[in-house]
Amino acid sequence: MMTRHPLVTAAIIPALLLAGCNFAPAYRTPVSVAIPPSFKEAPGWKIATPSDAVARGEWWRLFNDDTLNDLERRVLVSNQNLASAKAAYDQARALVREERAALFPVVSLQGQGNRSGSFGNSAATIGTSGTSGSLVSLGIGATWEPDLWGAIGNAVSQNKALAQASAGDLINATLSAQGELALDYVQLRGIEAQKLALDQTVADYTRALTITVNMYNAGVSARSDVLQAEVALRNAKADAADLIRQRAILEHAIAVLVGESASTFSLPAGKWNRVVPEVPAILPSTLLERRPDVAAAERRVAAANAGIGIQKAAFFPTISLSGQAGSTATSVAGLFDAASTVWSLGLTGLLTLLDFGARSARVDQARAGYEQAVATYRQTVLTAFQQVEDQLAATDILRTVSDERAAAAVAADRAEVIARNQYVAGQVGYAAVIVAQTTALAARTSDIQAVTNRQTAAISLVQAIGGHWSTPLALPSGP
Repeated sequence: MMTRHPLVTAAIIPALLLAGCNFAPAYRTPVSVAIPPSFKEAPGWKIATPSDAVARGEWWRLFNDDTLNDLERRVLVSNQNLASAKAAYDQARALVREERAALFPVVSLQGQGNRSGSFGNSAATIGTSGTSGSLVSLGIGATWEPDLWGAIGNAVSQNKALAQASAGDLINATLSAQGELALDYVQLRGIEAQKLALDQTVADYTRALTITVNMYNAGVSARSDVLQAEVALRNAKADAADLIRQRAILEHAIAVLVGESASTFSLPAGKWNRVVPEVPAILPSTLLERRPDVAAAERRVAAANAGIGIQKAAFFPTISLSGQAGSTATSVAGLFDAASTVWSLGLTGLLTLLDFGARSARVDQARAGYEQAVATYRQTVLTAFQQVEDQLAATDILRTVSDERAAAAVAADRAEVIARNQYVAGQVGYAAVIVAQTTALAARTSDIQAVTNRQTAAISLVQAIGGHWSTPLALPSGP
């Protein structure tokens, strides 16, 4: 029966008893800011019950646009920024598994075999001719560094928190890509609507130029009227061409978001929808539970807190235990003969006695890193509330702006018709027609832009509140 050396036993037992000691400060979620009972810029913001699809995070379905729904699905599959964020998250999870493996012994198996001999007579083997021999060995060993002071455990906790932060980054990148696509899409459809309005204006200006030329040929209109009508028509055509450019840029941006080449992607023209979805309200107290960037920032605070424990552990000795058993024989069959088996146990300790403040400096760095993470977390929270308040104000005010722009467009259209009829009747000069036409075109464009602005504000509000309504955001608990 094998007897363990008393010194080895005396070293192992305290190591096992002390394993799991943790010098990291007790972690508490940092206090951010005072949470108000309601949002300041939210008068009339109504609590609503969205559909099941919207509650799961498919908020773009509020626009009731099948093309947008299809594009959003393609973002999740093909967007390369999301693929990069997903790879970063997978990498962080793998690092947690690697750190966790350090808590356990490393076991290795080693085997060796050789055969040696000599040719004829040699100085080393005088009197021997053609001698040879075999030697084989097999050994198994293990090394283990007990986590006496929690350095490895804190490294696991740190990397686990960083993996959770990476998951928050992935969710935030997803929300950002989905929001950017929706913003580009509604702006593209708004530009298409402006282009249709401008095409109608070009047709009207063409008829107006024809009328003016006929009146000039009849001697009842001045040459200057013809030139003014031509200027208005050419400016309208130039504006229409520029809208084509703007649409092309947005189409290219959408191509990148869905993971396609801008050279091959094409988005057919579609019907412009004036619908502006009502974003279901949330309470300020739930905002911090819904925003993925806030969740990621909080997890980085936890990781920085664990980092303090890692650096503090450097002040204490590290102990490594090792054991090995092996057998050496002249044949494979002889390896299993008890007489040829040897074993050993080892204990190694290391304590840094003097480093001229290097360890203290690393602890100070870790503490400063923690304070930096706390400050970043609080700033993220403040930014989250700012963004919600900004978009609530925009949503409320742009509703009034859109109503006024729509009424102005109706009035401007009527004024244009009246001015044109008066000109044909000889009651006013062509300058009045130009003024009415310019005003009407600007009013129609502003009406469309106002609706588009309301739609973009609604999308930005969805992003600001975290993009879902079902349950608070829950990051993965482990790799």
